[in-house]
Amino acid sequence: MCPNCGLPKELCVCETIAKESEKIRVSVENRRFGKDVTVVENISAEMNPQEITKKLKQKFACGGTFKNGRIELQGDHLARAESVLVGMGFTKEQIEKGGRRRA
Repeated sequence: MCPNCGLPKELCVCETIAKESEKIRVSVENRRFGKDVTVVENISAEMNPQEITKKLKQKFACGGTFKNGRIELQGDHLARAESVLVGMGFTKEQIEKGGRRRA
């Protein structure tokens, strides 16, 4: 049973509703020693962020983590991130691409 809507897990729509209402920001940060990190922000707890992180890491064949409400992926995956997120059920209007920034 879902604690939010009370429906069985198979029928739960909380994740779908959360996906439709959020604006996701994807950007690349340049960290120490010239390493790039792709950051996916505004992922809420209802979207199952650990599962999204796992799928993104598998698609991009990289390491990464979810912490402080952000998914951090090793490497520059800005160009492919939008298409992969759309394939996971997000819409193009929800995804906002940021540029590069120095962290």
